[in-house]
Amino acid sequence: MATITAFIRVSTSKKKTANVRFRLRDGRKVQLLYASNIEVKPEQWDAKREEIKAKVVMNPAEKASINKEVAELKQLIADIYNSATDKEAVTSNWLKEEIDKAQNPDKYGIVQRRETFFETFSRFLETRNISEVRKRNFRVIYRALQRFEIYTQLYSRPNFRLELDTITPDHLRKFEDFLKTEYQHFTQDEETGKYICNADYKPVFEAVPETRTPAQRGQNTISDILTKLRTFFLWAIETGETTNNPFKNYSIKECVYGTPYYITIEERNTLYKAELSPRLALQRDIFVFQCLIGCRVGDLYKLTRNNIIGDAVEYIPRKTKDGRAVTVRVPLNATAKEILARHASEGNNLLFPFISEQKYNVAIKEAFTAAGITRPVTIINPTTREPEIRPINEIASSHLARRCFVGNLYKQVKDPNLVGALSGHKEGSRAFARYREIDEEMKRNLVDLLV
Repeated sequence: MATITAFIRVSTSKKKTANVRFRLRDGRKVQLLYASNIEVKPEQWDAKREEIKAKVVMNPAEKASINKEVAELKQLIADIYNSATDKEAVTSNWLKEEIDKAQNPDKYGIVQRRETFFETFSRFLETRNISEVRKRNFRVIYRALQRFEIYTQLYSRPNFRLELDTITPDHLRKFEDFLKTEYQHFTQDEETGKYICNADYKPVFEAVPETRTPAQRGQNTISDILTKLRTFFLWAIETGETTNNPFKNYSIKECVYGTPYYITIEERNTLYKAELSPRLALQRDIFVFQCLIGCRVGDLYKLTRNNIIGDAVEYIPRKTKDGRAVTVRVPLNATAKEILARHASEGNNLLFPFISEQKYNVAIKEAFTAAGITRPVTIINPTTREPEIRPINEIASSHLARRCFVGNLYKQVKDPNLVGALSGHKEGSRAFARYREIDEEMKRNLVDLLV
């Protein structure tokens, strides 16, 4: 297998820069050399990593551009060499000419196809060091953009194409409108309750389907989608894919959250002691255990008996492990140990015999109802963004367990960093505020400090 290395030769002349060179080796018989036009300062070059040193003080965009050029040229050399039919007959001059053809196709009358918007988006997902969960979220946006493009082509602009260099704030506004109204292309069947795609939208949805029918999206969801799309554009600008930033003159609406609500310790204990059917009792136990360790449901479902170390559970939060691999350790109290012991063999190596997250959320609502935990809470309707009062059993879900953990701990210690060390929130997390409430008792305690 051929290996390609990038290196520099330090000149003995007064020249302050050196050209990056490339060497391709394939066994003992093939060695090709190529001197590029990429210039770097010798003191800035990392010979081991074959790129600009990480701690060099220079413009981040310039550093990223040079490293990108080097990586792309290495890949181009590999592609050119791999396409050669007689590899033992190739020479350095041949390689130089083939690279020139690839870099200057017009000079040789070659028509070169440019990467499409969606090909660049796919490369963004392949090269970014983000968790698989975030990649799945980005792929949902990718498919929504594909449907938006097809829909626009069918019903308003037949030649419409999403392109990095030409997307404008007006396109973003039209995409936002599309996200708001896509659900209207589906009709609920009165007998089955299933949603059926309307005839006019079938060509779009069949071309780019989703496993779930697109529901009405609230403004928070739409703002999150646009924020992720902006992340893609910022990456494209940073890596030199484009200079176009349609978000420069486009404002993403702020997310709106209501007052955090969570169940009290008393309500949690009422739920734990309630007489339930075996099916609901199992899911209730899992929910209460989640209330006692505070992890996200995605992390909960990954836990095995190996995560129980001594009298605590240890795990690396999946949402943040790629960027900040910090181990969270939560001591287990008597109730948590009791639940673990009760279901010791049911989940085999998993902590519990988990069902799908969707069914788990349904079971939580049923358990709340059966236990009589139905007090009203004020929430913000995600679609209308207006406050409304709902019984807590109707809106209970697995995430309520995490809020129960954070909210009740914060009420006791009032130290976000201490609670964050147990919940996996990083220091100064803005999301942390959505998990706890500054209630009347805490306000009174603060005011009493003034006496």
